[in-house]
Amino acid sequence: MSDPAKYRPAPGTIPVEPGVYKFRDQHGRVIYVGKAKSLRSRLNSYFADITSLHPRTRQMVTTAAAVEWTVVSTEVEALQLEYNWIKEFDPRFNVRYRDDKTYPVLAVTLNEEYPRLFVYRGPRRKGVRYFGPYAHAWAIRETLDLLLRVFPARTCSAGVFKRHNQIGRPCLLGYIDKCSAPCIGRVSATEHRKIVDDFCDFLAGRTDRLVRDLEVRMREASERLDFEVAARLRDDIGALRRALEKQQVVLGNGTDADLVAFATDELEAAVQVFHVRGGRVRGQRGWVIEKAGEAIEPGVADTPDGDLPILVEQFLTQFYGEQAALAGQDDEQPAVVPREVLVPVLPPNADEVQAWLSELRGSAVQLRVPQRGDKKALSETVQRNAMDALTQHKLKRASDFTSRSAALQGIQEALDLDSAPLRIECIDISHVQGTDVVASLVVFEDGLPRKSDYRHYAIREAAGDGHSDDVASIAEVTRRRFMRMRRDFGTGDLANGEKTVVLEDGPELTSDAAIDPQTGRPRKFAYPPNLFVVDGGAPQVAAAAEVLYALGITDVAVIGLAKRLEEVWVPGEVDPVILPRTSESLYLLQRIRDEAHRFAITFHRSKRSRRMTASALDSVRGLGEARRTALVMHFGSVARLKDATVEEIVEVPGIGVGTAKAVLAALGAEDKADPADAH
Repeated sequence: MSDPAKYRPAPGTIPVEPGVYKFRDQHGRVIYVGKAKSLRSRLNSYFADITSLHPRTRQMVTTAAAVEWTVVSTEVEALQLEYNWIKEFDPRFNVRYRDDKTYPVLAVTLNEEYPRLFVYRGPRRKGVRYFGPYAHAWAIRETLDLLLRVFPARTCSAGVFKRHNQIGRPCLLGYIDKCSAPCIGRVSATEHRKIVDDFCDFLAGRTDRLVRDLEVRMREASERLDFEVAARLRDDIGALRRALEKQQVVLGNGTDADLVAFATDELEAAVQVFHVRGGRVRGQRGWVIEKAGEAIEPGVADTPDGDLPILVEQFLTQFYGEQAALAGQDDEQPAVVPREVLVPVLPPNADEVQAWLSELRGSAVQLRVPQRGDKKALSETVQRNAMDALTQHKLKRASDFTSRSAALQGIQEALDLDSAPLRIECIDISHVQGTDVVASLVVFEDGLPRKSDYRHYAIREAAGDGHSDDVASIAEVTRRRFMRMRRDFGTGDLANGEKTVVLEDGPELTSDAAIDPQTGRPRKFAYPPNLFVVDGGAPQVAAAAEVLYALGITDVAVIGLAKRLEEVWVPGEVDPVILPRTSESLYLLQRIRDEAHRFAITFHRSKRSRRMTASALDSVRGLGEARRTALVMHFGSVARLKDATVEEIVEVPGIGVGTAKAVLAALGAEDKADPADAH
């Protein structure tokens, strides 16, 4: 780890003009590239107070050994140079949105004498036009099969084309009129290219002209009494319309737009892009990127959206920069940037990004956040796709046995445990300013959640000052969880053959106590976890460890996972354990912690909701908590209770006529009570 003060530029030597800067490590490798409206202001912010920097930025500046910069004339030039340097040096602290090779596209080889249509995956090539990407290869083949009767272009490989040219007979598609058979000279190269050009026009959205031309030719054939040709053209028109039905209109007025959405967590981000051309969704792309090593420019992490604006900027520059580089190889490619780019939040320098996109397109481009209407609704759909993609990515990693094994092994080695922690339990506290304090306990076995063992806790010991005391709450939950184990089984070296364990101040317990006499199955909390995780740092870990020590439990490892820096705290240690950001071990611990947080938040919201809905009944004299709960449970909500009559309310056990009228009066529904009864 280097000291940033050693390579800080001398005061006054950094120019105030806009430019791009590079941080290099001790080996001369570029580790981060950034841009600034004022180089002096931006670079000084990296060295002013290292403790105030974002953790990832702090890691970057302490890894670097030198900084250099290049002055440019405008901020748009800085944007372009930053993109070029990120592409050239591939810095480890910059996010790279590499093209996803898993999505299939429909490729048209315009660089060949007889262009070919085929499904393709892989990097883009010069002279080939691409349509898509599509979610599934079968979707391309289905659409292609429909369109080949209208545009009978070649789909065979070079070898098949050459072989049929030699034997003088077409393939099966040539016999069934789904190929114009250029291999045997049935059409010339010029005629075949005209077919391919019409096919490209159709997929590019210029559909109305083609349909009108076919309709005119169908009527002309019918007037000539050439009904066979007219019937064939009618079928072609039907095929085109069926293909169009597969591409539903989502935005009106022939809108051309790209909609971008993000779903992020501490370590990763999922990006989804929908390409809308002519009002129809023509393609979709997706990425999942590691953002753990990304350096955040000073001040960005303090914005309401966190690091999302900078992620948006980096994606726009890298994605459209790559597309422009590909399209620049072939003049046949359409404009890579649509008229509109819709994003979840605007990047920090939205005007410069918009100007740069306009230069790429050659005309004005609007970069904005949709606020209402169809575009807002479609943006929400893209956002749901991004969230689903991130969830599926996490589940895929979690379900990978090799990854789980590596994660457990890594935790064992990092914490110096005797064995891999096959059972991990994690607790988390949730509250709002010290009210409705609850806790959750989640269980992972073999790296997978065991939801049947999840538990909720309502915290009983309130803080004396009226505010939340997470440390005391963690101690209470830890005590209750392991006292439950003490009642069900006890702790000790039972795995080594001991059948009887005596705990401090506790009765003698045997291993037979671990079996539920009613079900004959092991009790769920009769056995201790190998690893007990708390959400927090050193104070929280110390509280949990103290409880275990008081209970005489010595065979359970306790750690804390601090959310901000993702540090692993061990009891009695001054410094935390730092796991590699990209390690499966940290990913597993983070997932367990996040699951405990989710479970706690869900319980807290439900409890708070029940309390708030029942608060209107607190003023009813003689109506205790049990009967309030019975009323809400019987009617489902306070709103339904308010709409009920006195006769319906008294059907609830323990509720009389007088209480029912008092309930309606408290809810503002006195008119439902009999006025005569009021006297």
